[in-house]
Formats: sequence, C-alpha cells, structure tokens
Amino acid sequence: MAVEDTVKPNVATDESKPNSVDQPIDRYHEEGADAEEGEIVDESGKSAVPESHPLEHSWTFWFDNPSVKSKQTTWGSSLRSVFTFSTVEDFWSLYNNIRHPSKLANGADLYCFKHNIEPKWEDPICANGGKWTMNFSREKSDKPFLYTLLALIGEQFDHGDEICGAVVNVRTKQERISIWTKNSSNEAAQVSIGRQWKEFLDHNSSIGFIIHEDAKKLDRGAKSTYTA
Repeated sequence: MAVEDTVKPNVATDESKPNSVDQPIDRYHEEGADAEEGEIVDESGKSAVPESHPLEHSWTFWFDNPSVKSKQTTWGSSLRSVFTFSTVEDFWSLYNNIRHPSKLANGADLYCFKHNIEPKWEDPICANGGKWTMNFSREKSDKPFLYTLLALIGEQFDHGDEICGAVVNVRTKQERISIWTKNSSNEAAQVSIGRQWKEFLDHNSSIGFIIHEDAKKLDRGAKSTYTA
C-alpha cells in the first residue's frame, strides 16, 4: 500500500481544506444563490457558518530558521512558535499557507508538538523520552510528514498519550521525520508507536528509536534502543 493509499485519520480530507490559497471557501453566498449540496441555509438564503471540529489536544507549530540558527551560540535560541490550533479547520487553514518540507531551506526544522510542550530535550515532558526517525530523499517527505501530522492530531496511535509531537529536519542530502515520545523506558508503548507509524505510512524499511539522553551524550554515535 503506497503512502497515497494510506487510510488517513478522522480529520478533513484535502477536498475539504478550508481557506485554501487556490480555492478559498466562501462561507456566505449572495442572497438567492443556489446552495451547495449539504449546505445548511437559513431563511435569508445565506449559508450557515460551518461547524468547527475540535481536536482532542491543541497543537503548536514551531520553526527553527537556518539563517537565524547559524548566528546563535545556544541551541534552541532560534526556535520560535508559529501558531497554535485546536480544530480541524484551523489545522488546514495553517497547513495550506505554510511552506512544506520540500520548499524549506537547507537546515530548517519544522515541528508540530502538543501545546505547552517545547520541542527541546530540556522540556520536562520530553526529558526522559526519545524519538523514532524515518529518512527520505530530498523533496520526498511532504506527504509522509502530512500523514504523520494527521495521525497525530487525529489520535490514531494506541499510545498517543506517550507522544510529544513530530519534526521534519531538512538537510543537504536528505529529509528526516521524527516522532518524539515522553517515556523511553516504556518499551511496549515505544515499539507500538514505531510499528503503527510504519503502517500508516506504508514504510518498509527498519526504523530506530534513540533515547534523548543517549543522543546528548553520544551525538551521532548514539545507537537505537528499539527497532521496528
């Protein structure tokens, strides 16, 4: 099953994306205009405001700008929160108007984490966790990253409470997507997350889970504690 055929989470599909730049949705019609199929129309002939669909958690996009990051001496000082969303509609409004991984500059990092969790090892919720990582060729991570986000905000993981968020790292030769988790010692939960993530993306290659503490001590020499 290809990525395109993956069953997406219970959130709006591409065709229902609000506020698209190419095809903005008019929430109100001129009086007397024909209503679209399925629209709720009041007696004046105007469409009712579409109902919003709240998510179980609020989520925040963060961005680490490579042009700023190169000038900073402290890691994370260039990291900035972009926007917090809590409904399906707000997610699509934002996602349709930001640059996707293939359009980001080399060295950029785009995060989507649960609200009030900072994408840093030092964050108390992240401190004892780790991350699963998938590698992709340059300009090949757009759909996998989108489907990862849909699985997260749509609460598709059996151990979703263990998840902090996801990040895509754009580098010269590849793009990496990682899912950060809270408790690296909970092996059953971590392995379940890794396996389900592969299923959602129809990813056939083996992936590894690296504990944050190991990454801090050993950097690129850190070895995977779990595999899926």
